[in-house]
Amino acid sequence: MSRILVYTSPSRGHLYPLVPTLEALREHGHDVSIRTLASAVPMLLELGFGAAAVDERAERIQNDDWRARTPIGAQRRDVATYVQRAPYELAEVRGAIDEADALLIDCTAWGAAIAAETSGRPWAMFGHFPLPIASRDAPPYGLGLAPRRDNLGRARDALMRRAVLAPLERMVLPPLNELRSREGLRPLSDATQFFAGTAPLVLYYTAEPFEYRRRDWPPSVRLVGPGVWDPPSDPPAWLDSIERPLLLVTCSSEFQDDGKLARVSLQLAGGGYEVAVTTAGVDPGEVPVPAGAHVERFLPHRPLLERAACVVCHGGMGITQKALAAGVPVCAVPFGRDQFEVARRVEVAGAGVRLPAGRLNPRRLRRAIEAAIARRPGAQAIAAAFRAAAGAAGAAQEIESLITSRHHAHAR
Repeated sequence: MSRILVYTSPSRGHLYPLVPTLEALREHGHDVSIRTLASAVPMLLELGFGAAAVDERAERIQNDDWRARTPIGAQRRDVATYVQRAPYELAEVRGAIDEADALLIDCTAWGAAIAAETSGRPWAMFGHFPLPIASRDAPPYGLGLAPRRDNLGRARDALMRRAVLAPLERMVLPPLNELRSREGLRPLSDATQFFAGTAPLVLYYTAEPFEYRRRDWPPSVRLVGPGVWDPPSDPPAWLDSIERPLLLVTCSSEFQDDGKLARVSLQLAGGGYEVAVTTAGVDPGEVPVPAGAHVERFLPHRPLLERAACVVCHGGMGITQKALAAGVPVCAVPFGRDQFEVARRVEVAGAGVRLPAGRLNPRRLRRAIEAAIARRPGAQAIAAAFRAAAGAAGAAQEIESLITSRHHAHAR
C-alpha cells in the first residue's frame, strides 16, 4: 500500500470535509500523513493519523478579506493570502517528498501544488468550495450571479469575465507563474488551467444539481459529493429538552467579522424559535444571550441538524452542505469569499433562500427563514443527490486508481 501525504491550508473548513476520505484510505491499508493547522493536530493524532502542523510562518498569514469594501476587493485579499503562503508551502512539501508515494493537495495551497506537480509522484488536488473553472453552462465565478442561458445572460457573463476575472487573474498569475518558472513549470494563462489542468485528478466535494449542471467539466474533475464530518463530541445537554423549532445559526470558522449574523439571529429567540448559535471565529463573549438561546464557539452540528427546522449561516460550503445533506433548508447570508456563490446555489437549487448581508435585520431574517422552511422538499432532493454521489469511498477509489495507473505506466 502507499504512503499518502496530505496538505491543507490552515483552516478547519479545509480539513474537515476531507476526513472521511482519509479514513477510507486508511481502511484500505494506506499510510496517511497530514500537514494542517496546528490546533487540529492533536485531534488527528487521536484519530490515529500521522499529523503535523504546517509551517508556522504560513499559518501566521491570516486572510483579512473581511476588511475589503467590495466582493472584488475581498477576492484580491483572498488570493494575496494564497500567494504569500506559497513559498513556505512549496519548501515544506518538497522537504517531505521522500516520505510520500502520492500526494493530496488543497487547491488553495498553491505552493504545495507546485511541489506536487514537480515531484514526479502521482498527486491529486481537492476542492471544498465552488471551483473557479470556466464553463459555458455557468456564470463567471465570484459575484454569485444567477445562471442564465439566454443571449442577455451570455453577454452579461462575457462582460463580467472581462471586468472581474481578467483583472483578478492579472494580479494572481504573475507571482504564481514566477514561482512556477523557478521550478521549471510552464506558465498558466488563466485560473481554469490551475484548478483543472495541473493535477491529473481533482476531487470536488459536492454534487449536481447543487453545483450547476455542466456539459463541459474537464476530464480531471470528479464530483464526489460533500465531505460531511464533525469532530467526535457529545450533543449538548439542553437539546432533548427543547420544544420549539430549532434554528441552527453559524458564523464562519475563520474570522470574517460576521458577528452581526449571530446578533440579529438571537433577536428571534423566544419568538417561536429556539436558537443555537456557533460563533466560531467570533468571540462568543461579544454576543448577548437572551432566553431561549444557546451560544457557544463550537457545537456538534450532526445532532443539532437532526432537530433543526432551518440553518441560518454565512454561506460557507461546509455548513451549507452539512445542512442540505441532512435535508435541512438553508437561509444563507453571505459576507464574502466563496459565500456569494454558495448562497446563490442554495437559491437556484430551491433548497433555501439567500439574504444579502446588507439587508440583514430581524424582520427580513424572520421572513427569509419562513421562506427557507417552505423549501424543505428542495433540501431533501439535494440530500438524495448527495447520497447518490460517490462519497468518501469513491474519492478514495479515485486516488487509488490514480496511484495504480501511475505505477503501471512506470512499470512499462
